Amino acid sequence: MEWLNYHHLLYFWTAAKEGSITSASRTLNLSQPALSTQIRQLEASLGEKLFEKSGRGLRLTSAGQTAFRYAEEIFSLGREFQHQLKGHPTGRALQLVAGISDVLPKLMVHRLLRPALELGEPLRLACREAPLPRLLDALQTHEIDIVLSDAPCTPRSGAKAYNHLLGESGVELFGTPALAERHPGPFPGGLNGAPLLLPSPGNALRRSLDAWFERNGVVPVIVGEFDDTALLETFGAEGLGFFAAPAAISGEVARTYGVRSLGSLDGVRERTYAVSAERKLVHPAVLAILRAAKEEIFP
Repeated sequence: MEWLNYHHLLYFWTAAKEGSITSASRTLNLSQPALSTQIRQLEASLGEKLFEKSGRGLRLTSAGQTAFRYAEEIFSLGREFQHQLKGHPTGRALQLVAGISDVLPKLMVHRLLRPALELGEPLRLACREAPLPRLLDALQTHEIDIVLSDAPCTPRSGAKAYNHLLGESGVELFGTPALAERHPGPFPGGLNGAPLLLPSPGNALRRSLDAWFERNGVVPVIVGEFDDTALLETFGAEGLGFFAAPAAISGEVARTYGVRSLGSLDGVRERTYAVSAERKLVHPAVLAILRAAKEEIFP
């Protein structure tokens, strides 16, 4: 087993914070040649260059940025360990960094994450919203703990990750009462010519909706396409078009946006996944999310 030289890691970490070998050598009370040698030995043991020159200073490489994040956490834990043994309270809260796929409805995300904040112990929650490929990259570099997505990670993505199905839900069509009154025909035939707000092409739900309208012989008027679900639903709340949302959060959608459900879209299902870098989930907040999803949101 290869062991990490923590002295070398400390020298690298200091140089990264100071931005130059000269400044770091003064902080550490080491000669510049000695400090440079120690950092090169760390790079050799890791098989990666950690710094590249930038003018008169240093700039972290991609591997260096990853190493710096780990070093920050390692030395932070070391200080906490010392304080704990000395009887000092750490004040450290449990931290959860959740990556949120930008196509997930925000009300669904809120319901999924809420149980993590009700653990009974302090939690620092950080949410990072982005397209799924970018989140999977961050998952691999341990920048985030878990990804919430409407689609699983596949081998094609190139990421080594594990999918945990939180549940699946039917889908309903929603609209404001005023909009529904202007299109009073029976469902779904009354939707012919009605304004519709849809996710952008390529979205999994969009493909299912397109297929559903074609199966039912319904031709609505697409008045808007959106990458961001929250923006889509905001326009829907203004009565600019009908929109689809998971039946699992139909009550929240109706209350939040002042809309009502026209009916269920038979055969259209939406799945929600948690994607992790490890096969076995151990983070207490993540376990709380999974438990609540299976028992309360997708029973």
